[in-house]
Amino acid sequence: MNAAAPSMTVSPPRRREAEDWAARLPDLRTQALRVAATVAMGAHGRRQPGAGDSFWQFRPYHQGDSVRAIDWRRSARGDRNFIREREWEAAESFWFWVDQSPSMHFSDGADRPAKWDRAIVLALAIATLLLRSGERLGLLLSGGPLMLGTGMRALDRMVQNLIDPQARTSLPPAMALPRHATVLGFGDTWAPLTDWDKQLGLLSGPGVRGQIVQVIDPVEERFSLRGRVRLEGMEGEAPELLRRAEDLSDAYAERFAGHCLGLETICQRRGWRYRRHATDQSPLPLLLALYRAISLDRRSAHA
Repeated sequence: MNAAAPSMTVSPPRRREAEDWAARLPDLRTQALRVAATVAMGAHGRRQPGAGDSFWQFRPYHQGDSVRAIDWRRSARGDRNFIREREWEAAESFWFWVDQSPSMHFSDGADRPAKWDRAIVLALAIATLLLRSGERLGLLLSGGPLMLGTGMRALDRMVQNLIDPQARTSLPPAMALPRHATVLGFGDTWAPLTDWDKQLGLLSGPGVRGQIVQVIDPVEERFSLRGRVRLEGMEGEAPELLRRAEDLSDAYAERFAGHCLGLETICQRRGWRYRRHATDQSPLPLLLALYRAISLDRRSAHA
C-alpha cells in the first residue's frame, strides 16, 4: 500500500526546517522511551491471546511463523500446515500523523518544549506501547501511507521517516486506509474548522477510527498579553500591532474555546475522539488515557 511520493520541489527554507527537526529526533526518541516505560507500569496490556479475539481466516504456514500458532485440527485435513489468524492480526493497524507546519516550532518559554517536540514524544511513546503489544503501525505522509510493520524495528523506521519536508499544510493528508485502521494525529490544529471537517471526512472510511491530540503552548490557551504588542506570524501572516492587547482577551478566549469545541464536535460526528494537551503539562496522564481509550475502542469494535 506504499504510495510513491509525487514529484515536488522542497524549498531551501523548508529543507533547513526539516533538517532542524531531524537533528532533535534522537533526544526526543530517548524521552519517548522513558515516558513509555512509565506509562506501561500503569496500563494493562491491550492483547489477551485466545478468548475474545474474533476468528478471521486460516492461512498456510510460512517459514518464520511460530509453531505454536499452527492449527493442528485444520492442518490434519490436508498435507499442509495452517495458521489460525485472528481478526486483529489480519486487519487492525495504527496510522500516525504529526503536524510539521512552522507554527509547531513555537514555545513561549525556555523551560517548555516546542509544540513539535512534545508532539513527537507523545507519538513515539504511544507507538512504543502499541508495538510492545504486537500492533502494526504506519505513517501518513504527503506522498502516501507508509506501512512500518510490527516489532521494535518499526519504531526505528518511524523515526527515520517522520520528517516530511514535502508537507504543505497543518492537516493530515487524505488517503484510503484499510478497514479497522486507527489514526493517531498530533498537532496544534489551527487550520480552519471547515478544512478539518473535510479532511476527516476523507479519512473516515469504513471501520476507520481516529484520535486527534491538540498540542498547544499554554500562552495560546491563556491570553495574557498587555499593553502595546507587535505580533508576527510563523506561517507568512502579516505583522499585527496591538495598541492595547488586553482589550482583546475576552474575544480571544471566546474564539479559542469556539475552535476547540468545533473540532471536538467534528471528531464526535465522525466517530473520532478529540483531546487537548498543553506543553507545560506532564505527558503521562494523556498517554495513559489515550492508551486505555484505544483498548476500549478495540473491544467495542469487535464486541
